[in-house]
Amino acid sequence: MTHNGTLGVAVIGTGRMGSDHVRRLDEVVSGARVSAVVDIDAARAEAVAARVPGCTAWTDPAAAMASADVDAVLVASPGPAHEAALLAAFEHDLPVLCEKPLTPDAASALRVVQAETRLGHRRVQVGFMRRYDAEFRQLKALLDGGGLGRALMLHCTHRNASTPPGFTSRMTINDSVVHEIDVTRWLLGQEITAVTVLRPAPSGDAPAGLSDPQLVLLETSGGAVVDVEIFVNCGFGYQVRCEAVGERGTARAGDAHGLYVNAAGRWGGEIAQDYVVRFRDAYDRQLQTWVDATRRGETVGPSAWDGYAAAAVCEAGVRAQETGLRTPVTLTERPGLYAADEATAEELTADDTKAGGAKASGTTAGAHHGR
Repeated sequence: MTHNGTLGVAVIGTGRMGSDHVRRLDEVVSGARVSAVVDIDAARAEAVAARVPGCTAWTDPAAAMASADVDAVLVASPGPAHEAALLAAFEHDLPVLCEKPLTPDAASALRVVQAETRLGHRRVQVGFMRRYDAEFRQLKALLDGGGLGRALMLHCTHRNASTPPGFTSRMTINDSVVHEIDVTRWLLGQEITAVTVLRPAPSGDAPAGLSDPQLVLLETSGGAVVDVEIFVNCGFGYQVRCEAVGERGTARAGDAHGLYVNAAGRWGGEIAQDYVVRFRDAYDRQLQTWVDATRRGETVGPSAWDGYAAAAVCEAGVRAQETGLRTPVTLTERPGLYAADEATAEELTADDTKAGGAKASGTTAGAHHGR
């Protein structure tokens, strides 16, 4: 399956996220190399490929996947292009790491689930990178171990410094709160059953027509309640937090305590300005875990079902946003293929030490908003 023991990966999409993954595969992750990059902008694909020895540039994802040099696929193109890329990967039975969203809506996500089910085995890992963040993993282990008793509530905060032109109120759910939706399902091991969205008077710094901030309330199948403050033009930086409230205690992930400085009559630290900085280690760990599992012939982590469930909750969230009403979430029956696809602490621990450093081979350093 691999070439000289190294996984040849085709990266589809060479925007900000795709280019960062090319860098990560080339400089950080061991056991893999970028064998191809794909972008509808041929010049951009060629420019990215030129930075990686032995990498070829393509404009057609299906043609790249047919190359003998490609063992696996990383999809980082815009969401509307994901379904076609995933179905093409299934035709070649190639493992895929697909950046969120799996697809932009529940209907197309369900088609991917059904296609993978017909394939008879999992091939897709969805890029919900918070599952690979050290603090969120510790919180997951604490909840799974019963250290807080039964989880009653989650309090979540998701703040961005600013939004790019064209960012809409719908995107606050589909591009931003989607991460809290996945984190809720993962941390609690429960499905989300209803969504309510409250919209206070917009901030004076919110672009015209954008409802910002918002408060999103999620109800779960186990009776937990989750509140999410989404504030995408807070102005001061990027913050993601999650506090679990249990029967016997509370725990919070995401404070991101770094270097604390006292100087010149002031004290404090630094606030990350975007998701690429805040979740750098999580992205490294996520990609290393995917490569290691793929080389073992396994697929682990967030599944196509998780991508579908998140899309269905997002659709309910957008309806709740537009109507102001509590909106139930409807899911189809979960296929047996995904009966045991929850990412576990054990699944990730073995790979912790491999991510975040220089590539084992000795190689050294030489689109998407709302995460």
